[in-house]
Amino acid sequence: MLVKDIMTKAVITITSDTYVLDAERIMEQNRINRLPIVDDGKLVGIVTKNDVLKASPESTTPFNQRQLFYLMSKLTVKEIMKTDVLTISPDTPIEKSVAMAQQKRVGSLPVVEGGRIVGILTTNDVFYKILNPLLGVGEKGKRIIIYRAGKNEEMQRITEFIRKRGLTVKTYWIPPDPTKRDLIVHLDIDDATRVITELRNEGYEVELRDFAA
Repeated sequence: MLVKDIMTKAVITITSDTYVLDAERIMEQNRINRLPIVDDGKLVGIVTKNDVLKASPESTTPFNQRQLFYLMSKLTVKEIMKTDVLTISPDTPIEKSVAMAQQKRVGSLPVVEGGRIVGILTTNDVFYKILNPLLGVGEKGKRIIIYRAGKNEEMQRITEFIRKRGLTVKTYWIPPDPTKRDLIVHLDIDDATRVITELRNEGYEVELRDFAA
């Protein structure tokens, strides 16, 4: 899967002469945490909510509220933006992009093609478009955990067990603990009582592992 498959294409941008207070308002109104800064069609920087917070004068400074507001009202994002922006291309593999973001500890990566911003990849894109479908978050059904059943041969037995009963599996998931190899199965059913009982009769240790999605 490539970045272009899940990136946010409708990117909200601002110019470097935008006032910081206006940038803050735009982020609040659109419920976003950062704004790419584009001048003459080119990405020149990025500003985040944290940048705005750091730029705000502390309450301990020797200014009254009116003076503080005046100072902030004259400040532009050009004075606080980050110019060394880590970017990716639309054809970058998702795995590589996530690794880059984790290594640099950033929550978003502007997507640039031909020198122009064409999208942005955020943690929300990864969660909502990859992780949530993988885990079945927000979907109906019941999840059961079958302990120590994450090995290939056990998974094959359980898959056959489920198939014979005409049940539909939405997702399989093995939590990242190699010492346990538990298997979480998301079934397209409203009541998992019967399948849990039958699996226990087969010798498996099974529990309902459901949560409010």
